Amino acid sequence: MAPSRKKHAKGRPCIIPGGFTVLSLQFDSDSVSQHKLYIKEHRVRAEKSSKRPFNRTLFVLNIPPYCSEAVIKELFSQFGDIQSVELRDHPGSSNESEPKVSKFFKPVSKQGFKVGYIVFKNSSSVAAAKSHSQDEPLVVSTEERPVRTGVQKWIHQYTESFIQPEKLQKIVDSFMSDYDKRKEEEAERQRKEAEQQQEDEEGWVKVTRAQKGTKARPHSEAANQKALQKEMRKKKRKELLNFYTWQHKNTQKEHIAELRKKFEEDKQRIALLRAQRKFRPY
Repeated sequence: MAPSRKKHAKGRPCIIPGGFTVLSLQFDSDSVSQHKLYIKEHRVRAEKSSKRPFNRTLFVLNIPPYCSEAVIKELFSQFGDIQSVELRDHPGSSNESEPKVSKFFKPVSKQGFKVGYIVFKNSSSVAAAKSHSQDEPLVVSTEERPVRTGVQKWIHQYTESFIQPEKLQKIVDSFMSDYDKRKEEEAERQRKEAEQQQEDEEGWVKVTRAQKGTKARPHSEAANQKALQKEMRKKKRKELLNFYTWQHKNTQKEHIAELRKKFEEDKQRIALLRAQRKFRPY
């Protein structure tokens, strides 16, 4: 976005179409050329994240590759105390739900111009940044805070790419401890759900009184699966008996025949006992 050709009075901010204010950026005090930043107060209705409050967030465009988050924080700290700085490849909503990953496991970021979101602690800092004059450039590299570029930057990045085993081990131990803690919490939650949904042999559910203010939770997936398996076992045990009329008649005939057979066997047993009886009183 090219700045407007309209002449502005010296000492006043340069505002271009779209509501952006132009800030001049100079790499060091000896540099002749200047870079342009375009800033604007961040006001997006769809932004529901608490990381970017409306009245304290500054949106910055055209940030050069040599400006890191630390450099941007140092440059804009002259307008007020800064709460956070976020640099992105493209404008977009913040993702608070993304888990924090160690820098050793993050993919290499693209080297190019970026957009930034600067959150100040006070809303007056946003107004101070927007009222800054274009004729007073922001100096990136000074004697107090030098910024590496070119070969020095490549050497520094190459040196930083080597991971110390002790440092990496601490990061891994910290990650694993957090992972074990999350697993224990998940197991404890599942155990409590299993206790609440525990069923006895007759199929009754033990109902306990929850704490005041807690919402009633539905049956867990494990309890539903257990009830389904129980019903399937009942269906397997239950046979389809006497489904047809002829099956019912055959069952009755077999039952009567079984009773007659037992009756004849009992008669023979009684006759045998009488024949074997030795005491004859008459």
